[in-house]
Amino acid sequence: MAQYKIAWLPGDGVGNDVMEATRIVLDALKFDAEYIHGDIGWEFWRHEGEPLPKRTIEMMKKTDCALFGAITSKPKEEAAEELDPNLKDKGYIYFSPIVRLRQEFNLHTNLRPCKAYPGNPLNYKDGIDLVVFRENTEGMYGGVEFHPIPQDVFDVMAKNHPKMKKFKEYGLDNLAMSTRIMSRQKCENIVTQAFEFAKKHNRKSVTIVDKPNVLRETGGLMIRTAREVAKKYPNIPMWETNIDAQMMWLVKNPFDYDVLVAENMFGDIISDLAAQLVGGLGFASSGNIGDNYAVFEPTHGSAPKYAGQYKVNPMAMFLTAKLMLDWLQETKTAEKLENAIAQVIREGKVKTYDMGGTNTSLEVAEEVARQL
Repeated sequence: MAQYKIAWLPGDGVGNDVMEATRIVLDALKFDAEYIHGDIGWEFWRHEGEPLPKRTIEMMKKTDCALFGAITSKPKEEAAEELDPNLKDKGYIYFSPIVRLRQEFNLHTNLRPCKAYPGNPLNYKDGIDLVVFRENTEGMYGGVEFHPIPQDVFDVMAKNHPKMKKFKEYGLDNLAMSTRIMSRQKCENIVTQAFEFAKKHNRKSVTIVDKPNVLRETGGLMIRTAREVAKKYPNIPMWETNIDAQMMWLVKNPFDYDVLVAENMFGDIISDLAAQLVGGLGFASSGNIGDNYAVFEPTHGSAPKYAGQYKVNPMAMFLTAKLMLDWLQETKTAEKLENAIAQVIREGKVKTYDMGGTNTSLEVAEEVARQL
């Protein structure tokens, strides 16, 4: 019997390509795992009305963690149009499966390292080494949205908030609303995770990124909570920045920052910019981490036009596997994998099109495996 059971979720498009490449690398590591395939993605939405079937969730509950490739997501109206004709007009509403996984398994912490490996021609500057902590279950991606706004919801909000009344003239059918709901508990948790990481890995600072001067209640809650948490870590400086200014400063002075922490949407924005500083989404890994379970995924999309061509850079997926090994406390194996990845990047002999090369995803995997 294998030591670990890993839920294997290729998903859509190039998710299948990079997962196949990653299997080559994991096998070269002699990682002792059983990989259990799970159905997830756009085709299951089209033919079943459910991009994350219940059978997949039940399977995942019997595994140690999950590796996830990529997902295709589209707006509600476009998703409805692509449903099988037999499923249309039956009340099916598309909801992102990865967002649902985060909420289903309470994967509250999204960890996104952004590290510039020497030799990468796409690096903004060598030596950049940032880590983004993103609250993963609340905020703007919490999924509490309305279109149109129901009358009873509008009435309650108008009664308690005079600014709502001015929207009535447009008609409720013409109004859409997305909420940004944040709890003190989840703010405290994500900030604590960031400080604990900084303490463990001797990081120089933690920066809290939000917009409390405009988003006074939710942003204010995040900042006030962060200040309380910071008191427990007197040796680690905490900085506070606004999201818009932080984007400018990251480009201007990327070495000034170390660990950054934010709510869901702002964390998403920060991590994409940080990823570009170190070569783009082809090098951007992430872990969705809860108390007892984790789902690891690269941050790039499904790129349907490249599906099956083995064209995209698989390094993000390899680095994602490295995060999984770290979480499983296979630290020596994780270090071995990262060293092999770094060596392939440093040599620059085998590389995909984004790095100026002509090699396939599988050829890159084979080169990493050779280094191992």
